[in-house]
Amino acid sequence: MSRMKFVAGGLVILAAVIYLIVSSTKANAQFYLTVEELLARQTEMTGKDVRVSGVVLGDTIENDAANGIVRFTIANIPADQNEIDRLGGLATILRNAAKDSSLPRLRVVYQGVKPDLLEDASQAIMTGSLGEDGIFNASELLTKCPTKYE
Repeated sequence: MSRMKFVAGGLVILAAVIYLIVSSTKANAQFYLTVEELLARQTEMTGKDVRVSGVVLGDTIENDAANGIVRFTIANIPADQNEIDRLGGLATILRNAAKDSSLPRLRVVYQGVKPDLLEDASQAIMTGSLGEDGIFNASELLTKCPTKYE
């Protein structure tokens, strides 16, 4: 009888641990999308925590240093490494995508200090959420300079 209580107690504890792991994972789940994928799933992804990457269009950068707001536009770049290699490498893709007006684009607003590497043809990787207005509100912004890939 006492052995059954021990087994039952162990099963309850195991079930509680599994539940906590699953619920924690779902709560912290984050989608990683390209600009094209995000725009294609705009209705579904609005308001959700998302990570998106794209190439910065330098002539769209607006830095409001007094209020700590940076606005800019990014264009779609592929996420698949095989496709990146096939198209000539990341530096080539970033340069070409920054010039290609036919690629899907996303307007971004970032609350924070403008990174030094936020410039034309740099890669921006942002975490945040897509607003109902179609603007991506970034809470985190990482930048990579294209010359680092040459």
